[in-house]
Amino acid sequence: MSSTLATAVNPLDSAVSKVKRHVLPLFLIMSIANYIDRVNIGFVNSHMQTDLGIGAAAYGLGSGLFFIGYALFEVPSNVLMQKYGARAWLTRIMGTWGLVAGAMAFVWNDTSFYVLRFLLGVAEAGFFPGVVYYFTQWLPQKERGKAVAVFLSGSALASVLSGPVTGSLLSIRGFGLQGWQWMFLIEGGFSIMLCGVSWMLLKSHIRDATWLTREEQSVLERSIVAEQAEREAQGGAHLPTIKLLKDPQILLFCFLYFAIQLTIYAATFWLPTIIRKMGGLTDFQVGMLNAIPWLIAMAAMYCFAVLSAKWRFQQAWLAVALVIAACGLFASTSGNPVLSFVAICFSAIGFKAASSLFWPIPQGYLDARVAAGVIALINSVGNLGGFFAPATFGYLQQHTGSITGGVYALGVASLIAAAAGFLTRDRRGAHRELSEALRSEVH
Repeated sequence: MSSTLATAVNPLDSAVSKVKRHVLPLFLIMSIANYIDRVNIGFVNSHMQTDLGIGAAAYGLGSGLFFIGYALFEVPSNVLMQKYGARAWLTRIMGTWGLVAGAMAFVWNDTSFYVLRFLLGVAEAGFFPGVVYYFTQWLPQKERGKAVAVFLSGSALASVLSGPVTGSLLSIRGFGLQGWQWMFLIEGGFSIMLCGVSWMLLKSHIRDATWLTREEQSVLERSIVAEQAEREAQGGAHLPTIKLLKDPQILLFCFLYFAIQLTIYAATFWLPTIIRKMGGLTDFQVGMLNAIPWLIAMAAMYCFAVLSAKWRFQQAWLAVALVIAACGLFASTSGNPVLSFVAICFSAIGFKAASSLFWPIPQGYLDARVAAGVIALINSVGNLGGFFAPATFGYLQQHTGSITGGVYALGVASLIAAAAGFLTRDRRGAHRELSEALRSEVH
């Protein structure tokens, strides 16, 4: 009876299940470490100003320089990943970002802060596409979407965990180092440790996975090779960026995502500073309070996903989320720190939900032959919001003593994006220039 049950198990399903059990937990932890090392400077703004004299403008500029380094080296990193393989390249990425993140403990002035933040972006470039590439080599097409969703949930979990974890590390003292220095060393060191774990657990090829049976290795490898052959047979089209940017819809998608990212990263880097203004709070208490908006936002993202699936009008749901974000931003300028914090929680519902509601819109418009390239373009342009938002806020804080003007600008940008979202359309209304460009490339 037992042998009958064993043979009844589909070896492909068994192989896929084993792959997910072995790699998804690791990638989830890597994603959490990646996000924390990226945004932990939000908790040490005041400490670095006191100990090093790094002002608000320098802090804002340094926060944003990460995204410049990330954007410039994303493509070269992807090219090298194809050459050396995802296993080796992901391990390299983690090792270098851990070293740079740990080196932040020894920043001594504005310039060193700028250089290390830029280098952190360079080090992290290619991490997300590297993980996605690994999935393409190890999982059939139908399983990749779920795997990527689990991987991306790491950033949401990290938003919640970063506050309590970083807040507790800031209380450490010893060996002549301040709490913020220990925080950088420990969190960067954790990423370096993960580098070793990934090298031991990840394998370059399916045939190297000793935790798969010979039959499972064979059937999984054949399935992925067959899918790749089918995609190559279908062909595709590569359009230069300049041609893609001739389509007004693609420009509109870039603007929408840029506006959403502006708000997300402004809140990410400046929320601890807003919380600290409540007065009398320890670093750990600031960290715990910082987790609240992200917990609320995670629940809101799920609710919006359910509602938009039931009543399908993605542009309307995106507009609702952006209006909620704008209202929360405007209310956060009340002058009362407690009310401002509540308003930011309300705003987080909007801009985090908007981030997840946005992507189905361009996916519904784009031709499958250029979807991957356009999505990468939209993501690259949108992430530049991570540079402009903190840099602008820092400048305003430095020269006016307030970030109120920046908050109002973000609110207005959210309202404009809410209205602009209704100008988007699905593939049935695809722009003639894009269709003609595709035809000229294919034929």
